[in-house]
Amino acid sequence: MAIFADSSTRVVVQGITGRDGSFHSAQMLEYGTKIAAGVTPGKGGQKFDGKVPIFDTVEEAVRKEGATASVIYVPAAFAASAICEAADSGVKLIVCITEGIPVLDMLRTTRYVADKGARLIGPNCPGMISPGQAKLGIIPGQIVEQGPIGVVSRSGTLTYEVVWALTREGFGQSSCIGIGGDPVIGTNFIDCLDAFEQDPQTEAIVLIGEIGGADEQNAARHIREHLSKPVVGFVAGRTAPPGRRMGHAGAIISGSQGTAAEKIATFRDNGVEVAERPVDVPAIVSKQLNV
Repeated sequence: MAIFADSSTRVVVQGITGRDGSFHSAQMLEYGTKIAAGVTPGKGGQKFDGKVPIFDTVEEAVRKEGATASVIYVPAAFAASAICEAADSGVKLIVCITEGIPVLDMLRTTRYVADKGARLIGPNCPGMISPGQAKLGIIPGQIVEQGPIGVVSRSGTLTYEVVWALTREGFGQSSCIGIGGDPVIGTNFIDCLDAFEQDPQTEAIVLIGEIGGADEQNAARHIREHLSKPVVGFVAGRTAPPGRRMGHAGAIISGSQGTAAEKIATFRDNGVEVAERPVDVPAIVSKQLNV
């Protein structure tokens, strides 16, 4: 099984004819993702890759092709509106890859999506992949393998590094979710942890955090109180200087709040073993699963 998306998910790609949208849509199709439709206003009636119908609106894609999920490669100035359009059209899973969306836009948008009963992953994220079933976003399909490890991460490239380390050591994944590093996002660590807890395929979870905010601390306490499955942590940014943003918009330390040391200490206080390096994650997973 998997969480959030599987082989039955029918995807509409918003921005399918743009540079990023067309490149990654081709990769998603090659992986086997069921792309039911694309959306680019003004290009309705055309086809992508000779077979995927393009519509002017998401509503048409849902009504005519039965799309249940959306992946958004729309420029930042229009991405919040694209998210709302997807939610308004009845799409229940929205994955927004776009970075640089204004925080105020996302404050309004996340509330709108929640009110519509939809799930948003992102923005400013690599998306998600359920190995062997569906790839929604930009996570490379060649680094994953089907298996029992759930992965959730705030980082993009660190997700790839940890996943590849797991795959090399024979630990395949149930689903890999990049939740994004912006200050305001849709799906958070706790949402993913709870989903993995309920997923019968997932036997252990890897959580990849980074400096800034308190999401990792909140997740650590939630793990102690609500999860029965083992969780292995990794926190990026141990050497980051205070007050300087490192990569993601949300990765900024304010005083002692949000430091890697604080997050690591909170994980350990709540029974979560933390890897020193990404390459160390598989050995800890092996120990946790007694294999």
